[in-house]
Amino acid sequence: IQDTRVGDTITLAESPAAEPIPGFEEVKPMVFSGIYPTDTDDFEELRGALEKLQLNDASLTYEPESSAALGFGFRVGFLGLLHMEIIQERLEREFDLDLITTVPNVEYHVEVDDGDETKTVMVDTPEDMPHYGDIEAVHEPYVEADIITPSDHIGNIIQLCEDRRGEYGSQRWLDSQTVKLGYELPLSEIVFDFYDNLKSVSRGYASFDYEFIEYRESDLVKLTILINEEPADPLSTIVHRDKAYEVGRKLAKKLKDVIPKQLFEVPVQASIGRRIVARETIKARRKDVTAKCYGGDVSRKKKLLEEQKEGKKRMKQMGEIDVPQEAFLAILSMDDED
Repeated sequence: IQDTRVGDTITLAESPAAEPIPGFEEVKPMVFSGIYPTDTDDFEELRGALEKLQLNDASLTYEPESSAALGFGFRVGFLGLLHMEIIQERLEREFDLDLITTVPNVEYHVEVDDGDETKTVMVDTPEDMPHYGDIEAVHEPYVEADIITPSDHIGNIIQLCEDRRGEYGSQRWLDSQTVKLGYELPLSEIVFDFYDNLKSVSRGYASFDYEFIEYRESDLVKLTILINEEPADPLSTIVHRDKAYEVGRKLAKKLKDVIPKQLFEVPVQASIGRRIVARETIKARRKDVTAKCYGGDVSRKKKLLEEQKEGKKRMKQMGEIDVPQEAFLAILSMDDED
């Protein structure tokens, strides 16, 4: 049954139709997100729930994936943001699952130099982004957005769209106080917080609708996050080169606040290829090794502090950082930072 799609022709086995009835164009997911059960024992239950939902929703796609921090889950494809919210709500309400949903991404078309020829690969997660030296071009999906708003908020909405790399299309007055704005926007710029920001700048009065138009070439790069100088791919993201420094700075600062202190200093870095564009340092949790030193034995205290310092150096080289789950959702609240 799960191989059957909307538009397929069903015919009698003993008297089959000569040819199938013309079907529908198969819909393709536009937004992708990782869905993980909070309790890893619920993995098979989550798989069963997705199978049941897919039986009456042919546009839903999923495949297993794993994360060092989040465990086993699924990479799920949706038609858009509303579709994603509905599926997540149904999984939690109808199947009583407690879920973690990662930052949504879009599918990029990446042209890669394969030696003799150029080939195109589909990338829907930063981990799958090819090495920056092999990339010839990156194309991202664009949407045509219609925004209806009271005229008092036109300026704020235009500024919001321009900040999200929007291209102005049209402006039409529906009446003396209501305007319909048309913009072409990268889908990646609206996938998780554009609507909330739109409501904020319009005091809740603006409405928003969009549809996919085409893929366009953009100057996009993978922003790699390094924790203790080790790449943390689940925390990495794909951004426009012009925004890489700003996003890297905000994300590094946010991660510094949510990752617990260790017994040694932990650098949090953001890089493009080999170039570091932002850095924060999580200060070491200090242990008072001189607490048992009574009196004024300064040389003894200095010796203990030096031994502690050397021990922290060894721990820094060998230690593994336990990154909490909140860190993997830190990017969702980056705009809260000034």
